[in-house]
Amino acid sequence: MARFDVTTFGEGQLRYSVPIGTRIEQARSFDVNITGTEANVSSLVSRLGWRCGWITGLPNSPLGRRVASEYGMSGLDMSAVVWKDEGRLATYYVEYGLPPRGTQVYYDRKNTVFTGLTPDDIDWDYLLDTRLLHLSGLTVPLSDSVNQIINEAVKRAKAKKIPISFDMNYRSRIWTTEEAAAAVEPIIRQVDVLFFARGDATRMYGFSQEPEKLIEQLATITDAGFIVASLSKDGIIAWDREQHYFEETHRIDVIDRIGAGDAMVAGVLHGWLQGDCAKALKYGVTTAALALTQYGDPVLVNRHELESLLTNTNADINR
Repeated sequence: MARFDVTTFGEGQLRYSVPIGTRIEQARSFDVNITGTEANVSSLVSRLGWRCGWITGLPNSPLGRRVASEYGMSGLDMSAVVWKDEGRLATYYVEYGLPPRGTQVYYDRKNTVFTGLTPDDIDWDYLLDTRLLHLSGLTVPLSDSVNQIINEAVKRAKAKKIPISFDMNYRSRIWTTEEAAAAVEPIIRQVDVLFFARGDATRMYGFSQEPEKLIEQLATITDAGFIVASLSKDGIIAWDREQHYFEETHRIDVIDRIGAGDAMVAGVLHGWLQGDCAKALKYGVTTAALALTQYGDPVLVNRHELESLLTNTNADINR
């Protein structure tokens, strides 16, 4: 039996945000939270009762140790983290906005410990001792050596017949749509579970906004057996190449939009690991709703709580 249910590779960061109504250039203080798209996914899957491992590179400093200790509280295994005595931690800055100004995110991710990792730094036996390998397109452009690691991970996982999950996670402030489409094409073709936001699919490939047509267009660029498209406020649609599945979003008051996509992916993978595609989408919209109604990226919920939320959405006080 595999040691892990899910393993992943990606960068850990600190997120600095200012209150709504405050501009960064005026800020005198910041709220600080941990973040990292792959770790957000795997830590939530871990909280839902699965065995999960994460490989990243962190500076051996108070900042790096904070990232590791907080994600470790979820039960996420940290034993293959690559620690470096020199180097910096990635950060990003959030300036919340209300119409007419949208929320702005500014990245500071160059020349970090993580982007300096090479394939020789990776414990491949650890990463591939799993039922599922999860990767993200957000990580591909961070450095040439990180891109090499991701492509090597795909190659090795395919050789060992380990299913691969991939979330496109396109970010316009990191690379162009043309660069992204070219770089992920050989990866997307080989994955088993593919996640794409509708807006990203439209920007990158000109695909339809109509859900069922969109999901079938995505099927032309991948051999994945399970394709999931986030439709933002309109819900989630998926296709297992035989049947379409759809789930509406919960009606909620949004507190913080950042991290909802990662939470959705984790919820869907929770259902996929159980072999239930329809329930996977129910989990996905629920975990996304939980992310939208809290500050910070990682979602704190256990399996029992999540199951109860599928049938009971009463937001009154429980005494």
